[in-house]
This record gives sequence, structure tokens and C-alpha cells, in this order.
Amino acid sequence: MKLSILMPVYNEEERIADALKQALAVEYPCEIELLVVDDGSRDGTGEVLGRADDARLRVITHQRNAGKGAAIRTAVANAEGEYMVILDADLEYDPQDIPRLLAPVLDGRATVVYGNRTFGSHSAYSFWYVMGNKGVTMAANVLFNSYIGDLETCFKLMPVALYRSLDVRSRGFGMEAEVTGKLLRRRIRPYEVPISYRARGREEGKKITWRDGVEALWILGRERTRRRPADDTRS
Repeated sequence: MKLSILMPVYNEEERIADALKQALAVEYPCEIELLVVDDGSRDGTGEVLGRADDARLRVITHQRNAGKGAAIRTAVANAEGEYMVILDADLEYDPQDIPRLLAPVLDGRATVVYGNRTFGSHSAYSFWYVMGNKGVTMAANVLFNSYIGDLETCFKLMPVALYRSLDVRSRGFGMEAEVTGKLLRRRIRPYEVPISYRARGREEGKKITWRDGVEALWILGRERTRRRPADDTRS
């Protein structure tokens, strides 16, 4: 199996070199590629990426910023692996956890795996950020009669073909809710494994806001009321 690690990047000049180094240093149990989409960065991110040298690394550049969802859509369209996982470049997530996400897939226990964050004083920059995340996750559980622990997690591992079939259209952070809503609408329940997490604050470049939470709720409601297409498949 080959795993495509998809990294959307926007104005991460200070962190992108470390993000690449950490992702490529992991001992993965399968072949990998690291596919980075520079989503119209206006700082020195492009220059740092241009200096990176690893056969497993590919870089695609958007001329204008289009949002995380759009960057992932570009990455998925160019992915060469059978499976994919999203890894942000902000160093909040530890790529050393990716083999833990792969384990249930490799031993046949799961097809879709989410990394579940346990929020604590070291891993959340504000009370309202955590409550917003829990509120959106609870809304998904109520709407779809499911029980998942972390809808907004970046670590979503699944077959590339499955993600493509979801036809995710959200251009920004709403893609997290759209992906989960579409999976749950197909009655695909993500398998969850605990992961480590360290949230950064606004002063460090945190981009998600309360507006993204409101959008996520709207997207979940929209997906819940849509009819399940006849060609949707269950896990």
C-alpha cells in the first residue's frame, strides 16, 4: 500500500521546514509520498519549499489563496497513493501518530480512521475553541445518530478513491464537516484512535474562527437533509 500525505500550506514560512522534516522522518509501515499544496502563500513559504530535496516530496502551487478545502481537492486529484491522510503544516499534529492511524487499516479492522484529540491545558488555546469543536461534533452525532469524538480533526485517513467519490466542494475549513457529514450519510463510521495535539494561538497564526463553526453546523444540516444517492456504498 502507498500512503499519500496531503499537506495544505498557507503562509507558514516559519514552520514549513520543520513540518517537512518531521513528516519525512517518520518510519512508516508502507511506502509514502508527501504532497504539498502551497495555497497562494505571500511570505517565504514558496522559497523554503523550493529548497526542499526529497524524492518522496512533491509540491503544487496555487497562484491565489483558495482555502484548505480547495488545497486538499488539488492534492487529492494528484495523489498517487491508494490511501490518504491530511497533515497540516502548523506543527499542531505529530506525524509520528500516522502509523497508529494506519494500523487498523493494515490489519483489516477499518477503512476510515480519524485521529481523536484529547483536549487539555497543553492542547487548547481557549475554552471557546474546545467548546466549539465539541458542539460541532455533538451536532453531527445527533443529526446522524452516530458517536464520534472529534469531527474537526485534521487526521482523517481513508482510501483516495473514497475521498474522490465524496466530491467535497467546501473551499475552506468547512471541508472537515462536509467530509464527515458525507461519510456518516453513507453510514460509514470512522474508526478513531487517540493522538497527541498542541494547539497554537492567534498570535502564532491560528486561522480558524467562530464563523467556521457556524458554517460547519450549516453544512452538517445540509448533508443530513440530502437524500443518499443510489450509488453510495457502505463500509
